[in-house]
Amino acid sequence: MKPRDRNPRHNPPPPRNMEINPSHDAIDIVRRLQDAGFDAVLAGGCVRDALLGKTPHDWDIATSATPDQVSGIFPKCFSVGRAFGTTVIPGSDGENYEVTTFRGEGKYSDGRHPDEIRFVGMREDVMRRDFTVNALLYDPMAHRLLDFVDGQKDLKARILRTVGDPARRFEEDRLRVMRAVRFAAVLGFHVEEETWRAVCAMAPQVTPCVSSERIRDEIEKMLLCGVSARGLILMEQSGLLDAILPEVAAGRGVAQPPQYHPEGDVWQHELKLMGFLDEAFTRIRFCGETPAANERFDSEGRLAAATHAEWRWLCWGALLHDIGKPLTYVEGEDRIHFNGHDVQGATLAEVVMQRLKLPSEVVTNAKALVRQHMEITQITKARLSKQRRHFQDPLYPLLIELLRLDTSASFGILDLHRQVVGLWKEEQARPHPPKPSINGRDLIERGFKPNADLGAFLAFCADYELEHPFANRTEALDWLDNALRAKKEEKSREEGEGKRK
Repeated sequence: MKPRDRNPRHNPPPPRNMEINPSHDAIDIVRRLQDAGFDAVLAGGCVRDALLGKTPHDWDIATSATPDQVSGIFPKCFSVGRAFGTTVIPGSDGENYEVTTFRGEGKYSDGRHPDEIRFVGMREDVMRRDFTVNALLYDPMAHRLLDFVDGQKDLKARILRTVGDPARRFEEDRLRVMRAVRFAAVLGFHVEEETWRAVCAMAPQVTPCVSSERIRDEIEKMLLCGVSARGLILMEQSGLLDAILPEVAAGRGVAQPPQYHPEGDVWQHELKLMGFLDEAFTRIRFCGETPAANERFDSEGRLAAATHAEWRWLCWGALLHDIGKPLTYVEGEDRIHFNGHDVQGATLAEVVMQRLKLPSEVVTNAKALVRQHMEITQITKARLSKQRRHFQDPLYPLLIELLRLDTSASFGILDLHRQVVGLWKEEQARPHPPKPSINGRDLIERGFKPNADLGAFLAFCADYELEHPFANRTEALDWLDNALRAKKEEKSREEGEGKRK
C-alpha cells in the first residue's frame, strides 16, 4: 500500500460557477478505494472537461492501489493493461471505468512506449503526464481539486502547456505531438510558445514511431468533431501536415482559375471547404439509422440528417476531394485545367486511407465521393435514366452535400446545388424502381452470348424501363422482341449499304 500523497501546489475547491458531477459509479469506486486505505481520485481529461463545463465521455480513476489490490476490492473487474497498471471495473450504469495505479515511467527507447513501469505516489504520477490541463485531479469525497502543476491556471487562460520540459515530453512519446495539435483545435486553446517550438521540431519524427491507427484516430478527433479547419491549420503550421498528409499539403501553391476559385490555391480552397463542413457539424442531426428521404435536407437544401457512418465518409471525402489537382495541373490557353483530377484523386485517396488503416467501408464510400464529385455537376444534363440510377444511390445525399460545400468554398453560387436537391427530392417521391423486367436469360433465349454485348444491351433495357416503365412482364418482352427486330433490320441495312459501296 502506498502512503497517501496530499501536498499539491494548490488544493482549491472547484470554481463556484463550475460543478464537477461524477457519475454515481465513479464516486462509489473512489469511495471504496479510499475506505480501503488507498489514495483515489478522478484524473485527466474528465476533470478538465468538467471544469470547462463539458460533459466528460468517461470518468477515469487514478489510485495508489495496485492492480492486485484493486481486484481484491472489486472481484468483477478485469485487466486491460496490467503492465501499465490499468484495471477496468464494470459499472451498474453499463459503463466501464478505468482504474490506473499511480505510475512512473522509465526511458522511452522507441519514442512511444516506456521501457519500464513502476508504481509510485500521486505527485510523481502527475509529473509524467503530458499537459498541465490534463494533470488535474479531483477528490469527489472531499470535493477538492488537486493541482501540482498550475493546471487550473492554464485552463483558465486557455493555454496548452506540457508538464515539465516540452522536448523531453515529446521525445518520450511522439504521439503527444499530435495530441497537442488536437487538444489545441478541439479546446480552442493557445499552445504555449516553448511547447509549440517543440511541437514543430518534433513533427517530422512522428510517423516513424507512431502507428497509423493512432495517427488516424487523432486526425478523426478533429475531422469528425467540427474543428477540422482549425486542426488542418495547426497541422500545416507545425509541419505535421507534410509529415502525415503530404498529399493534402501538396495543394499549397497550386493555383486555380480565379473565375471559379477566387479564394485562392487548392490549399486555401480546402481550408474554406472544411470550414463549411465544420459549420454543418453544428446543425446536422445524427441518427442511428438511415434518415427518411424527407428528413435529409432542410429548407435551404443543406444536409440535415445523417448517420455517424455517413458523416465519417463525408468528412474523409471532403478532405481528400481535390488531392488529384496537383497531379493534373495544366495551364491551358484559356485557363488552368485539372482534367481527370477526380479519377486520379480517387485512386490517391484510396492510398491515403489505406495507409491510415481506415476500415474498408470508409475507404470505399469516401473514394466514391471523391470520384463522383465532378460528375454530379453534370447530372442535370443527363438522361432521366441516369438521373434515376444516381438518385437511388444511398450515397447521393452525401454527394449533394459535398457539391454544396465545394461550391460554397469557391464562387459561392448555389443555383446548381438547389436544382440537384430538387431533382433528388422528385425522385424520392416516385415509386422505387422495381427489379428490371428483362433479365440475362431473356436475352440468351433470343440468341445473345454471355459476353459484354449481353451486358451492354441489358443495361440499355434497364435504362429504357427507368424512363418508360412497363405495365407488366408481357409488355416488357413484347418491347424487347420489337427492339431486337429493329436492331436486326438496322444491321441488315448497314450491311447492304456497305456492299453497295
